[in-house]
Amino acid sequence: MQLRDWMAKNVFTVEEDTSLMHVTRLMTENKIRRLPVVDDGKLVGIITDRDVKDASPARTTTMDVHELYYLFSEVKVKDIMTSNPIVLSGDDSLEKAAVIMLETKISGIPVTDKDNNLIGLLSETDVLRGFIRTSGIKDGTMQYIFDLSDETGAVSDVVRTLRDNNMRVISVTTSFEDTPKGVKRVAMRVISDGKGDYDALSTYLHSNYNVVYSARDELKNLPKKQR
Repeated sequence: MQLRDWMAKNVFTVEEDTSLMHVTRLMTENKIRRLPVVDDGKLVGIITDRDVKDASPARTTTMDVHELYYLFSEVKVKDIMTSNPIVLSGDDSLEKAAVIMLETKISGIPVTDKDNNLIGLLSETDVLRGFIRTSGIKDGTMQYIFDLSDETGAVSDVVRTLRDNNMRVISVTTSFEDTPKGVKRVAMRVISDGKGDYDALSTYLHSNYNVVYSARDELKNLPKKQR
């Protein structure tokens, strides 16, 4: 999965001499948390809502409204932005971006071309959207998780069984973490081609393979964020 397929392409940007006042208004009105900083289309930095917050007076400030107005108009993006931010290219993978975000604890990465021209912005929401879409969870799939022998053909054998039972394999993921030596944990999402019988399939799989878990995710009435 390449970033160019999942990143936001119509991105708000600012320049180095943009005022803190304008940045604050832009972020608030458009509900965004970060703004790439560009000079003639080329990326030179990034400014986040955290940068804005750190540069803003505390709520307990004794400054009057005129002093605050002056501060917000005088402080420029170049004074508080992160120069030389982490960047990726449109050809980089979504998986690579996820690793970088997790290890560096950042929630957004600018995407540039080979000449450092900004072509998009990838957020953690884009990463989640990509993984959700490709997993098949929203397609009504049934998930089976197996502990299989770590040898050639083990996964192919299960896939063959699924297809013989009129199932289409939508996604396959493999992990070697937290498994005994010589064992790999394999999660597969499948969907019937119209003739498959999930109950019969589940009975067969549990009898012939080490099935750790099997279920269809219920996505109706999902928890809502409380305001």
